[in-house]
Amino acid sequence: MNLKQIIKDNANKAFDYPKLKSDKLKDAVNSKIRENAILATRARLAQMHKTFDDYSDEEIEIIVADEERKIIDDLKTKSLVVALTALGLNFLV
Repeated sequence: MNLKQIIKDNANKAFDYPKLKSDKLKDAVNSKIRENAILATRARLAQMHKTFDDYSDEEIEIIVADEERKIIDDLKTKSLVVALTALGLNFLV
C-alpha cells in the first residue's frame, strides 16, 4: 500500500467517525430497549403463570416486539413531557 492510499483511507475514517459513533449509540439504545422488553415479557408471562417454553419462537418474538413498542412509546411520551416542561408549558402535563 502506498502513502497516498493510507492517507485517503484515514481521511475517510475521520469523516465517517460521527456516523460510526451514531450507529454505536443507536445499537446500544436498541440493545437496552431489547433487554428491558425481554424482562417485561418475562414479567408478563409470569403473571399468566407461563414460561418461554409454553410458546413458539415466533410467538415470543411477537410478545417481545409488543413490549419494545410499549417502551419506545413511553420514552417518546417522557421526552415530550421534558420538552414541554423546558419550554414552560408544564400546564399541559
